[in-house]
Amino acid sequence: MRRTRVLLAMAGVVLIAVGARKLLDIGSANTVATGRWLIGGVVLHDFVLTPVVLVAGALLVRAAAPWLRRPLIVGSVVLGTVTVVAIPMLGKYGARRDNPTLLDRNYVAGWFVLAAVVTVAVAVAALGARYRDGKRAGAGAARSGPDSAEEESAMGGRAARGPQPS
Repeated sequence: MRRTRVLLAMAGVVLIAVGARKLLDIGSANTVATGRWLIGGVVLHDFVLTPVVLVAGALLVRAAAPWLRRPLIVGSVVLGTVTVVAIPMLGKYGARRDNPTLLDRNYVAGWFVLAAVVTVAVAVAALGARYRDGKRAGAGAARSGPDSAEEESAMGGRAARGPQPS
């Protein structure tokens, strides 16, 4: 195990060196632009995207019924991740007039189709979870004895347990 880790670390150092060398070969203007892009990505992720996702997730979990939480979270993660990855295509960044084969599809329509499929999948999963929770609650109530605190207190607190030894 130790040998594997050392070999992977060495390969990583070699790849970092190759990448740094190529970055320096492209010229200082491109190196500065690449540095700004990398720093901007970290700032955008850490100070904008992460807080927005955490607040939205916390609100979602508090507002949603328990049977709806898991499907909503999974749907949000899927749709959010695909959206972040698809931003360059959705905005047609990199499209060129002299090469119409670049970004030649209607990516926005495709994203809406994906959003509809994810929404249907979330709805089906949520309904399944609600059905399962309802069946569990019904089965649990049938075995647990009285349905309310009043009934249990009327039975001396020994409902469905019978007399307790002293």
